[in-house]
Amino acid sequence: MLATMNRTALIVNPFASGVTEEGLAAVERELRSTVELTVTLTERPAHATELARGLDGVDSVFAFGGDGLLNEVLNGLGEDAVVGVLPGGRTNVVARALGVPLGPAAAARALVSARPRRISLGRANGRRFAFAAGVGFDAELIRRVDRHGRRSDGRRPGDLVFAWETAKLLTGWRGRREPVLEIEGFGRAAFALVANGYPYSYAGRRPVKVAPEARFELGLDLVAPQRLAPRAIPRFAGYAFRGGTDRADDVLYGHDLDRIDVRCDRPLPLQVDGEDLGDVEAVVFEAERDAVSILAPDAGTLTA
Repeated sequence: MLATMNRTALIVNPFASGVTEEGLAAVERELRSTVELTVTLTERPAHATELARGLDGVDSVFAFGGDGLLNEVLNGLGEDAVVGVLPGGRTNVVARALGVPLGPAAAARALVSARPRRISLGRANGRRFAFAAGVGFDAELIRRVDRHGRRSDGRRPGDLVFAWETAKLLTGWRGRREPVLEIEGFGRAAFALVANGYPYSYAGRRPVKVAPEARFELGLDLVAPQRLAPRAIPRFAGYAFRGGTDRADDVLYGHDLDRIDVRCDRPLPLQVDGEDLGDVEAVVFEAERDAVSILAPDAGTLTA
């Protein structure tokens, strides 16, 4: 129970889509009624990692922002950390998967009475990620959306921009992509999706279920279409939203893996938790099992 954790650090991204002065004030009120609270606002990319590394004498760390902020915080924490996720971003994959209420005040109330659960994290060339990483298609899509920049209030583009860029990307591929990378022990693929939890992400309110067996307590899951041909796009899109245990002959799968080695024919985009890490010629995905403790209001499950 968080009630026994008297010293808490709250790291806030003031530019996140769902973070407002009113929301932050409500979160502070809820937490200060239970814990001794220190609040710090990030000022630049990677600042949250620096802040997390510099923490001393705290019992728990709360991240109020989007999935990118949580990713930065996790990359600055050790194995003894207890983390609370306050949704303040556009997608909030981890918070939604853990059953955290989307309202800031309600989320804070839920977390102060939640119990910590041990979860695994993934690593991509050493960079931690909480829920998903990818080489190729999804990373390229994230890069295209990021090129739109932020609005005057610091917010990232919304779901319409993602949908528009997805359509443009598929059109640019002319609906077809041949294998461009090799996954050791599995074979060649057009792109690779690596999941550390379920769901892989969200498209608006709909969960993306490309790796329905992935769990935060386990290793990594792999989903890698060998080719992306016009006739396969509707089937793959349907599978992504429907989930289930169906397996296609033209898709490579792996479940509860400790390591995934990928070699690219040419430099390809890499993303973790929706953050563009640039182009890579090779990437090693590793499962960091039993990595951190996370506050989960839904005590029965860590899945959506």
